[in-house]
Amino acid sequence: MTDDIKFVLFDMDNVLCDYDRGKRVACLAELSGSTSAFIHEAIWGSGFELLGDSGTLDTADYLRGFGERIGYPLSLEEWVEARRRSMQADRAMLEIVRRLRETVDIAILTNNTTLVADHIDTLLPELRPLFGSKIYASARFKTAKPDPHCYRLCLSELQAEPKTVLFVDDLAANVAGARKAGLLAHHHSSVETFRQALSEYGLLHDQ
Repeated sequence: MTDDIKFVLFDMDNVLCDYDRGKRVACLAELSGSTSAFIHEAIWGSGFELLGDSGTLDTADYLRGFGERIGYPLSLEEWVEARRRSMQADRAMLEIVRRLRETVDIAILTNNTTLVADHIDTLLPELRPLFGSKIYASARFKTAKPDPHCYRLCLSELQAEPKTVLFVDDLAANVAGARKAGLLAHHHSSVETFRQALSEYGLLHDQ
């Protein structure tokens, strides 16, 4: 099985970077003159964000709807800046990625609107040198994790067979969805356990 892994597909938030939604919400609350509780409920509590993640709304409708729900005419630049403030690269994970890409292909599949992939060079510039163009938001595929269809569409784009792919995500539901789609999957909880899992797969050796 070890020799069959040709691709490692990563989730982004809380895998390759620390994502603090609270910081994002606080930034949006300050911009709109509202409370963090109101912002959180308007976007995440209401299910609106899933409409962006799943591509149900295109980027223009998503951004307009976002502003309408928080009661403030949010610009693209403000949306990007609020998202940027909530993300911090996990240096240890990115170092593992650098080592992995020497022997296997790598890519990202994140549950997000395509705005995240389109503006990744501003949001998390550390990713582009490692992943190139293989940074995919679920909205591109008009679905979202943990729907097995989301993984299959991404792998079709990557021209990769599910059984040759190891998927890494911090959410158990997304790991289960990947396995239903035929991928190998690792439930990410720490750099240490991920490194150990890679060693067991024969993908990472101590240097």
